Amino acid sequence: MTEKELENAPERVKLLIISLPSDISEFVAVTEDTVELAMTYIKESVVGKTSFDDCLHFALATIHKADYLISWNFKHIVNVERIRGYIR
Repeated sequence: MTEKELENAPERVKLLIISLPSDISEFVAVTEDTVELAMTYIKESVVGKTSFDDCLHFALATIHKADYLISWNFKHIVNVERIRGYIR
């Protein structure tokens, strides 16, 4: 999800992500559990139905107990009000 979001990010942001040491980052696969949790976020109106990818991104981080979630999406992920909805 991060790679998809970064497609339109400024070059300096892309370079920052690429520069992260590989031993501190992990790319994880979408599973049935992550899809189910993402759908729960939509059902609970954290965001609208058109924001499934955003919910999936947050669900992946949640299911895999990520210490950090890197995102270039300030509307639905890097947003205090949305974060409160995802963690309640």
